[in-house]
Amino acid sequence: MVTLLHIDSSVLPGEASSSRSVAAAFREAWEEQHPEGTVIHRDLAADPVPHITAAAWSAGYTTPSERTPEQSAAFAVREELIEELERADAILIGAPMHNFSVPSTFKTWLDNVLLLGRTAGESPSAQGTPTVVVASRGGSYAPGTPREGFDFVQNYLEAVLGRTLGLDLDFIVPELTMAPRNPAMSELIPLYEASRERAFEDAIKKAKELAERLAA
Repeated sequence: MVTLLHIDSSVLPGEASSSRSVAAAFREAWEEQHPEGTVIHRDLAADPVPHITAAAWSAGYTTPSERTPEQSAAFAVREELIEELERADAILIGAPMHNFSVPSTFKTWLDNVLLLGRTAGESPSAQGTPTVVVASRGGSYAPGTPREGFDFVQNYLEAVLGRTLGLDLDFIVPELTMAPRNPAMSELIPLYEASRERAFEDAIKKAKELAERLAA
């Protein structure tokens, strides 16, 4: 049986969120291919993980027998999150752009799972795990656009998820999601709709391709 770790971080619920909607399409296609599989779903907006504390951080570099009760309790949360990451055969992440970066709840999850000597370092424990990130954004930050240099989502996640945790990254990027809500962007609605359609197509395609890859 295969396990998919599915992480949502958008503050918007359901279909109001592009990242949730596209991720849901991926997950549905995935579950069609793996009806007996397991999905671990973390909704970081509905159930945020605690910010990392000094006790939680220091516990990661202290042997279990030498941890204080405070360290042990704090690290138990990190241990659960890290084990979910390590158990996953594939990872699906909804990471919308919030003020040019990732949501704070998702950054907190990253702070908890990144542990040098285990999930990071010379031999990251989840290295090579195929990971699809739905990185939606309200505008466009593609090369040649006025705000090209303001995208601190994809390059950040490439550094943390790809280079540090060693995950095998793939991105789906629905753009211009604010066009239907912002009158000043109304002329961009056709581009938004085209981007949204491509994102759903990519999600279904990538889910099926990944399912076949893991079944091989």
